Amino acid sequence: MALRDWIYRSSLYNLALWGPAPSELRLRLAETWPGDPERGEALIGQVPQWTAENHRFGFLADFAALGTEPAVRAARDAAADWLRRCDAIEPLSWNPEIVGERLFAWIAHHDLLAAPPQDPAFREALLMSLARQARHLHRTWRRTTGITRLRALRGLVAALAALKDQRRLGAACARLSNEAKAQILPDGGHVSRNPSQQLAALMALIDARDALSAANVEIPKPVMDAIDRAAPMLRFFRHGDGGLALFNGAAAGDIDLIELVLQRSAAKGRPPSHAPQAGYERLQAGHSLALFDGGTLPPAPFDGEAHAGALAFEFSHGSERLIVNCGAFHGNDAQWRAAMRATAAHSTLIVADTASAVVEQGHFATRPEVKAQRNEQDGNIWVGGSHTGYVQNFGLRHERELYLAAGGDDLRGEDRLVVVGNGPPRGHGFAIRFHLHPDVQASTTQDGNAVLLKSPSGVFWRLKAVGAVMNLAESVYLGDGTARKTQQIVLDGHAGSTGASVKWALKREAKKGEKPGET
Repeated sequence: MALRDWIYRSSLYNLALWGPAPSELRLRLAETWPGDPERGEALIGQVPQWTAENHRFGFLADFAALGTEPAVRAARDAAADWLRRCDAIEPLSWNPEIVGERLFAWIAHHDLLAAPPQDPAFREALLMSLARQARHLHRTWRRTTGITRLRALRGLVAALAALKDQRRLGAACARLSNEAKAQILPDGGHVSRNPSQQLAALMALIDARDALSAANVEIPKPVMDAIDRAAPMLRFFRHGDGGLALFNGAAAGDIDLIELVLQRSAAKGRPPSHAPQAGYERLQAGHSLALFDGGTLPPAPFDGEAHAGALAFEFSHGSERLIVNCGAFHGNDAQWRAAMRATAAHSTLIVADTASAVVEQGHFATRPEVKAQRNEQDGNIWVGGSHTGYVQNFGLRHERELYLAAGGDDLRGEDRLVVVGNGPPRGHGFAIRFHLHPDVQASTTQDGNAVLLKSPSGVFWRLKAVGAVMNLAESVYLGDGTARKTQQIVLDGHAGSTGASVKWALKREAKKGEKPGET
């Protein structure tokens, strides 16, 4: 790595990047993703600090959203400052992932940066740098992995199309096609199993498609096919409020952006009910929706943000989330990140306060086998699953069944711990957790046999259970990007020599005067 970085900084390598640059880009993008005008306003007058994030030039979208003359000047001043200070190769600013994002940002907002009347010398320097960066990325894109590789290839394809570098563009399109086939599974799910990365991958593919279209270059069929598969799967992960489910590192996300991505995809497919490769099930009946994680952990390097949440589920009614997973922590605090990736942060069963899969150096060192089944009849939906995450240490296999009645007002479940192997295990405590959205109010009934949930709209749900002791406890919700206090329902039990079984039911309370089956 050090030798390679030294070579990239050498005068000989830099000389190899020089070549002709066009007097103008050969494409204009008709659409870009919206920025934040308030953020753009706050950036005006500031000298950019060239952090990894700012090297990507994502702030150009914020200046473009503002659209004022001061915003245009600020964008051009930032680009000129970068050309003065950062145009020589160094490990951070010329990291291939960052180069790919910067190239695409410069192309998407080229008119903001270089539209006349603009200093001809600045425009020439900008285009020369863009061409050099594209040649460098053509050599280094393999150093990226996962979703960053898709973003790097998006930038490379857009840059080569804008520069009309046909010789390199064909190879870049082939690489993008291969990556689209590798990362977008046959059912449309992203290989990371992360709904937020599902969104990011779809955005990158749409951008590459639109750049090729704007340059009148044939769009590779694997790219179009991947978009057509990925968009319905993005719909799969949306709750009734329009945001994404909180599995494997995802956040609820920007609802307007999600809607825009789906519109620009031009893919009309409906969300599937069953995603066998991605490993998820969608149970939708009446106004209710349950999403169930019945899949195995993603392979490395795509497991860097994945969670040990085998057989977890989320449940919403209309536009209101009731039962959730805690979400993901994306800051620098390693303890917070680890806590949110652990099984206890998910609405599933946990044995002896031990995660169902072990993380080492950011990736999973153990990978439990997970199986799932599905059946539907007369509008009623049943899914079942099992995983082996507790077999090696405790001799127990976790099995879970979920049943959603046709009207959507009756969700039932059973969690079992089945003894595996020779001889009975010693006893182990377990807990089944139902993390609640912070807008839900929870209280135990007077007899202590149930928990009553009240949604923001005033709809009541009652959770009962047999085979475990029910309690309310504190929890945390990070789905909106900030930590919010909330509650969780915890069913505490003990698995002995015959294992354990807990049955539970969540039913909507009928309003006064409401007929059965009405919502």
